Amino acid sequence: MSPAMRDSEVLVTHHKALMELSHNIGFIEMARPRKLAALTELCTRLLGVKRASVWVFPPERDRITCEWLHDEAQPGSNSCVPQDDSGVNLFRSDHPEYFRAITAERVIAVDDAQNDPRTRSFDRGYLSVQNIHAMLDAPIFDGEHLSGVICLESHKCREWSVPDISLAVAIADTVSLMNTHEAWLRSKRALDYVKRYDSLTGLANMDSLRDRIGHLVHKIRRRGSGSLALLWIDVDRLKVINDGLGPQAGDQVIADIGQRLKEIQLAGKDFLARIGGDEFAMVIRNYTLPGFLEEVTREIQSRIRQPIRVSEQSLNVSASMGICHYPGDCQEPEELLRGAEAAMYHAKRQGRNRSTLFDSEIQMTARSRFALESDLREALQSGSLDVFYQPIMDSTGRAVESMEALVRWQHRERGWLSPIEFLDVARNAGLMYQLGACVLKRVCANWREARERGIHLPTISVNLSAEQVLVPELPELVQQICRDQQMPVSALQFEVTEDSIQGDFGVIGKVLEQLVAAGAELAIDDFGTGYSSLSRLKSLPFSRIKIDRSFIKGLPDDENDCAITLSIIGLAGGLGLSVVAEGVETEAHETWLFEKGCDYLQGYRYSRPQPFSDIIQRYFAG
Repeated sequence: MSPAMRDSEVLVTHHKALMELSHNIGFIEMARPRKLAALTELCTRLLGVKRASVWVFPPERDRITCEWLHDEAQPGSNSCVPQDDSGVNLFRSDHPEYFRAITAERVIAVDDAQNDPRTRSFDRGYLSVQNIHAMLDAPIFDGEHLSGVICLESHKCREWSVPDISLAVAIADTVSLMNTHEAWLRSKRALDYVKRYDSLTGLANMDSLRDRIGHLVHKIRRRGSGSLALLWIDVDRLKVINDGLGPQAGDQVIADIGQRLKEIQLAGKDFLARIGGDEFAMVIRNYTLPGFLEEVTREIQSRIRQPIRVSEQSLNVSASMGICHYPGDCQEPEELLRGAEAAMYHAKRQGRNRSTLFDSEIQMTARSRFALESDLREALQSGSLDVFYQPIMDSTGRAVESMEALVRWQHRERGWLSPIEFLDVARNAGLMYQLGACVLKRVCANWREARERGIHLPTISVNLSAEQVLVPELPELVQQICRDQQMPVSALQFEVTEDSIQGDFGVIGKVLEQLVAAGAELAIDDFGTGYSSLSRLKSLPFSRIKIDRSFIKGLPDDENDCAITLSIIGLAGGLGLSVVAEGVETEAHETWLFEKGCDYLQGYRYSRPQPFSDIIQRYFAG
């Protein structure tokens, strides 16, 4: 048999052994150290080498650190990391030729390690002492970056064959795949945490609360016994703190209250979540008699009312609470949530700083809200929401530069509903993403209808909610809807409020950048009322700022409104952004804004939001 044929058979045998190991379900489920132990043992056994080890580069890349060692001479001592966790290190400064070779050549096959220029620096106190004469190193990657080395050491000089090198590279690639998989798992765990926990308080979020309540309700139904009480806790007048001391102060108050609620020891306390900007929820199991819950609410109020030190000031905070029972007050998990929320709002209407039990009167209000939610779901399913349009005028105040699309709903019983009447229902029901898609579909359909009539429409602005910009799939959805209606994405501009970009900046930034890459423009809506930082604004691909109407109303007589509006116009100019003033109602507004360099105007001076047919007839018909 020829040497080439022998090499071929040996190679096949080696790779078969590796595949049998790495594709075994037992290996796949092993912890990383056990996987490294199995792989390095396989190396020493198949290649007849003395030692096999795995080394990793730290971020500084000034050394490599031994992560795992299998030594045939000492089979019971396989870990490179001693008890002090300091590891075994080889520094670049001591072995420059080796580091140069592993970086440039990737695979290092050394027949005589004690004399080869790439490895002879290891001879001092190591190669001779360990009786190492040949070395074979193969690179390990983390993605596209060199992250480590698998090192095989032989106690005799040997010429490394193609099967030897092939196995070493294959095992190094296996470790590389392990690195990739482990990085994906870490990323997934981090994403799961972001999705299910609040970053400010570390508490569970609304999604986690829904899952927990669903689980507990299922257990109660299955056992035929047990009860729940859900306490909906809303911090009173947090907006006053935000407005007076800034959002950082508000965050500190929320974090402090979250910690206090976490520390309260109560019989039956099962779950605690932060479910909104200033809202928490607590689940009590089985200990749900009114007398006990009254004591619970007193204890919570007492803890919350203790002074909070913020910005060298002592703040006194209170909370309004609503309580709903399962199964006494409701039959479904979602009804428990809505009932507790409705009871909390009732407590606020009664004067705040108190708690209210869900009752028949509150139930009537809640049922009305549930009914509206049900009708809204049906309207979204059927696509029966409508869109009105409000023109945005150019610098002459006479020509339409663009139009803003505003959702409207003609309820079968209540008539036309403005957004203020149903958006809160949509938000609490988790329907904002679906609602946004419904609006965009209607806008694209209107655009296509106008094109088929030979009418060229200007750019149409569509509002994006905070719930939408946190969904990575949003750009794909936008492009799909536009493709379906044969409308270019470049015909759209998307508006987001400052508060909408306060979430996960990595996700939001990527979503907005992809929308711009697809051809859309971006505008910051209601500028001046939120808490976005300039660092966020300048790093996101906005091309327009819309000044909130609250600053326009007092122009040109209110000095504060003038100063704020001028500063926003100046800021926009510095950032290379155009400016739209919202809420323009008078000639005085128009004159002052144009004199100060505002680019575009929007408001009742020109038009109220109008149905599509009316806006076409007024501005674009022959």
